[in-house]
Amino acid sequence: MAKKSLPRPKDAEEEQSACWLCGRSLGHKVQQHHLVPKAKKGKATVPVQPICHRAIHAHATNGELARMEGSHAELMQQEGIARFVGWVADKPPDFYAPTRRRRQG
Repeated sequence: MAKKSLPRPKDAEEEQSACWLCGRSLGHKVQQHHLVPKAKKGKATVPVQPICHRAIHAHATNGELARMEGSHAELMQQEGIARFVGWVADKPPDFYAPTRRRRQG
């Protein structure tokens, strides 16, 4: 099931000004990423760009995310995530492109 991208409330503009993963300014569409997946009893969320949210879940399983316990540094150590963040760094806030799933095998 696809995640809904809800428009960011205007009064939250200063509170949520940057994407947790890539650090770029948030655009009109913002998603909340559970640092520890809900399936693993996680409750804390952080604001992310929709493309960044898809990249996180394309490169890490819920089990891997739970073991990382919300560590940005550990997530950035994954080669695919680090490459993605470098690639998306100069894109505009609401940039969209299809996200490739990690190859199994």
